[in-house]
Amino acid sequence: HVQLVESGGGSVQAGGSLRLSCVFAGSMRCMAWFRQAPGQEREVIATISKGGSYSRYSDSVKGRFTISRDNNINSLYLQMDNLKPEDSGMYYCAADAWKACYQDSLSSQGAFDYWGQGTQVTVST
Repeated sequence: HVQLVESGGGSVQAGGSLRLSCVFAGSMRCMAWFRQAPGQEREVIATISKGGSYSRYSDSVKGRFTISRDNNINSLYLQMDNLKPEDSGMYYCAADAWKACYQDSLSSQGAFDYWGQGTQVTVST
């Protein structure tokens, strides 16, 4: 049973920063962060390859968020800077043990077999 456990969410003012963490068990290939705002669909915002060399971002977070991972301690991170109110939502860590990240686009929800429970991020004006 694979577990992904996120932490690091919270409330912050616009322009502030947060760092999300996700601890996982086992060896994972492609990993990602998704977010879901109330009443909206879950969207992928960043993906990272197994070795950490390749990452990809959605246009909405590019230049402000940084995804990284440390396989030695089975951890995935999302550094979020210059946060905006529209970044508010539930953030989910996702992983797949077998599949690599898509090469030409952000990997979709269906590409991931394992999900965390989510951590809430709230950005106020």
